[in-house]
Amino acid sequence: MAANPDQSVVNVQYRSPRSDEAAALGAFGQQTFCDSFAYIYAPEDLAMFLEQAYSADAIAAELSNPLRRYYIAEQDGVLVGYAKIGFADADGDISLDYPANGKIQMELKQLYIGAEHQGLGVAQHMMQWVLSAAEECAADEIILSVYSENPRAQHFYKKYGFAYAADTVFRVGNHIDHEFIYIKSMK
Repeated sequence: MAANPDQSVVNVQYRSPRSDEAAALGAFGQQTFCDSFAYIYAPEDLAMFLEQAYSADAIAAELSNPLRRYYIAEQDGVLVGYAKIGFADADGDISLDYPANGKIQMELKQLYIGAEHQGLGVAQHMMQWVLSAAEECAADEIILSVYSENPRAQHFYKKYGFAYAADTVFRVGNHIDHEFIYIKSMK
């Protein structure tokens, strides 16, 4: 999906990341998460979460996991965004606690855009990749969780046909966030 021509981002390239980019993806994920949410958490909870979720080792494991796929956006060689999706395991389970009810689910695990590139069409391009990936794997639905106090993200997902399905929680260290599960039917 193209951005508004008046707001287009010049020279943004999109591609799959290389395995040697784990540290850069982790640093970008940490920065983007902190820019949006660090104010919510006690420092020890935030530090624990960042190490678990965004260390170079954690991202390297994700990049080598056949049930995960990343797509990155970069401008002039600098990472400006990424999307991460997850596929169900052999039992049909994904990481969110929501029943598949016999449907093939694909999870949108993260869609992160750097603050200076938000509103410029990068997220829309990334979402088109997510939708294409769901079609390619014949997913019946895409599922995600979104922070209950993030109306901007909720609005974005609703524009793409995602709808509220249930409440859930997200743990950051010992802190528990109230989140919403959103689902988009692909059929």
